[in-house]
Amino acid sequence: MIIEITDAHFDEVINLGNLVHGEGYLDHSTLATIVEKGFKNGINSCFVAKESDKLLGFRLTYAAEQWDIDKWCTPSEWSVPTKHVGYFKCNTVAQEARGKGLGGMLLQYSVAALKRQGAQAGISHLWKQSPNNSAVRYFTKAGGKLIKEHPNRWNDTSDHPDYICVICGSNCTCTASEMLLTF
Repeated sequence: MIIEITDAHFDEVINLGNLVHGEGYLDHSTLATIVEKGFKNGINSCFVAKESDKLLGFRLTYAAEQWDIDKWCTPSEWSVPTKHVGYFKCNTVAQEARGKGLGGMLLQYSVAALKRQGAQAGISHLWKQSPNNSAVRYFTKAGGKLIKEHPNRWNDTSDHPDYICVICGSNCTCTASEMLLTF
C-alpha cells in the first residue's frame, strides 16, 4: 500500500534511509524540511510504501519552486523552465522489497502529485553506485534522461554534514547522475 507520508512515519523513514544510504543521511529536522517542501496547493508529493505495517520504502520529492537550484544542477540543459520542475530528492526501498517494481511505483505516485501541483518535469541526482546501479536503471526505465554526471556529489554537503556513505565512509566519492523526467 502506498500512502502519503506523515509525521507518524518519520522514525521508520529515518531508520531505513540511514540503513540504505548511510548514517547521518536523515534526521527529524531534515526530514520535516523535506516533507514541507513537498507540499504545494495542499498536495503532498512524498510517499511511503507499507505492507502489514512494515515500511518497505519511501519517496521524498520537492514541489516545483520550493527547492534551491544549486551547483549540482544544470538548468540550461533542461527542456522545461525551472519554475515547472520538481525535485526527486530520494527513493529508498528496503533490501527485502527490491526488484519488485516498488521504486517505480513510488516514483509514479510522486509524478502524479507533481502534475496536480502544476509541475511539468522533475529532476533528480541518482546514486550511480546504488546496488547494481538500480537507481539510474529504474529512473531511465521511467523515461528519465541523463543530463550530466557529478562526481563527489554527496561529499561534505551542508544538507548532510554528518553523512557516512555505506560505500565510501565519511569521504564520499560517489557519482550523482543528474536526470530529467518530463511528464
